[in-house]
Order: sequence, then C-alpha cells, then structure tokens
Amino acid sequence: MSARTALVLGGTGFVGRHVCAALAGDGYRTLAVGRRPAGAAAPPPDTGYRVLAGSTPAALGALFDTERPDLVVNAAGTVWQPDPERMARDNAGLVTSLVTAAAARPAPPRLVQLGSVHEYGPTPDGEPIAEDRPERPETPYGRTKLQGTRTVLAARGVPAVVLRVSNVLGPGAPTGSLPGLVAARLAQARRDGTEAVLELSPLIARRDFVDARDVGAAVLCAAGADGAVGRIVNIGSGAATGVRELVAELVRISGVPARVVERGEQEGTRSRSMDWQQLDVALAARLLGWHPRRSVTASLADLWHSVVFGPHSTVSQGPGSTL
Repeated sequence: MSARTALVLGGTGFVGRHVCAALAGDGYRTLAVGRRPAGAAAPPPDTGYRVLAGSTPAALGALFDTERPDLVVNAAGTVWQPDPERMARDNAGLVTSLVTAAAARPAPPRLVQLGSVHEYGPTPDGEPIAEDRPERPETPYGRTKLQGTRTVLAARGVPAVVLRVSNVLGPGAPTGSLPGLVAARLAQARRDGTEAVLELSPLIARRDFVDARDVGAAVLCAAGADGAVGRIVNIGSGAATGVRELVAELVRISGVPARVVERGEQEGTRSRSMDWQQLDVALAARLLGWHPRRSVTASLADLWHSVVFGPHSTVSQGPGSTL
C-alpha cells in the first residue's frame, strides 16, 4: 500500500515546517510547496519540495494532478503586510484558487486551512473565545484571513476543516513576532557580551500562545477527523498569557543581562484593540482528540535553543509530535 501524500503550502515557513515534520513523522509522503526554489529555506528532513508555478486554479490543479494528494494543508499567507493588495492576494485569493482546484478533482483531497485568532477581532477581557463568537476583525490581516475561512467553508464537495490558530511560539519563530524579535536581540547581546536593551512598545496585552509543534499535531488530527469537516476549530493553549511576563521569562531562560524599555504606543497595524485573547479549545478536544501539550515556558526554551544553535535544531520529528 502506497503512502498517503500531503502537500503543505507554505511548508518552508515557521509553522509550515512543523506541520511538515508532524505529517512526515506519521508516515505521509510530505511535500512542501512554495513559489520559488527552496534555497536556504529548505524543507525539514523527510520532506520533499515542489515549486508552484503560480497561484491560479490551473497551476494548483496541475500540481494536484501530478502529486495526487490525499491531504492539502494551507500554511501559506502574509502576516502584517502593509501592502493591502498583497495581503488580499495571499490570504484570500490563494484560498479561492486552492478551493477551486480541489473541487475540480474527481476525488477532492482533505483540505486543512490554517486560520487565525485575529479573525475574531476584539473580545471582552476575561472571556474565552469559542467558535460561535461573531467575527468582527479590525485589521487587514484579520479581515483577509476571515475571507479565506469563509471561502473554505462555502466550498462544495471539498472535505475541509479550518483550524483557527492562536499566536504561535516555538523553535524558529520569526523576528516579525515579539518572541522572535526578543530572542534575536538577546542572542546578539550574548554574542557581543553586552547587556541587551529591549526597546518595545507597551507590553499590556494578554494573548493565547500555542507551540508550533502542537499546531502540527492538530493538523495531523484534523487530517483524519471526519466529524470536523465543514467546521472551524480553535487551536490554542486555552490560556491568556501576559506579554510582559512572556518577555521576562524569555530573558530569564536566556541568562542574558537585559533591560526592558517600554515606550510609545502599541503598533496600530497589528492588534492595538485586541488586548485580550484566550481561545476556548474544548471543541478541538471533542472533534479532534487534540490538546495542547507544551507550556509557554517550554516553547520559549526551545525558541532560545533554536536561536543559539540554529533555527531548525528543535523541529519535532517522528511520532512524538502527534497526539
């Protein structure tokens, strides 16, 4: 019996690499898909790579016809891009092409779309966010991701699941994220033998953080969960962590002398009005049999390890990444 085949769009990105590792560890013939030759952003071990000629339904359909995937995961997209046209193209337009191409196949593959907690928009302090909360995103990122979610759920004949993912932590986190930025600055100070001066916008928010390897495990669970088809399922830690405490914990783990300076205003292009995020993950337990495994402290420790020893030194491999 031949191995199941999985295509992971955005498979060389931060989250996509961990998704590839989880699928490959479970025996999938796993192929990361990107727009250009892999180059330095090579896929993780046991993962192949395919270049997508374009983001049209025809280009995606040709890839599907060649590789015959059982599972397609969309981990691609643009985060906090100031160019609204690019954000719309990557977060919404690509999804339309993906759904169109999948629906045209005689036996459409299972589709797992990685959505975002930012699709919900602002929520009241102290209230966990369940999947039935009306979405009112206030940022271009949240709005374009929500467009993608609605396109997936409206698709006819495509067995699709949307995993609405919280803020992702773990090894390889990019410097575009707060934890990735802080880790990079601490690492530079460590190399220079100096105190790190961390100038940051006000650290007043409390957010739900989930480990990238737990996201990979959730994708693997969703690949076989027929009861989740046509549904949105929250994937997060189920807890709200103060970002000030998160930064302090990362400094402690690094052992680098550091001084945190909070100044200015929160960056308005991101989520200034979203100071509270805590996902209700009960549905993920019921439909997927999934629970978050890694604590924030463990994720930060592995992030620091990846910055010091290499960005892919702690990408999970094998059955240990599954639930």
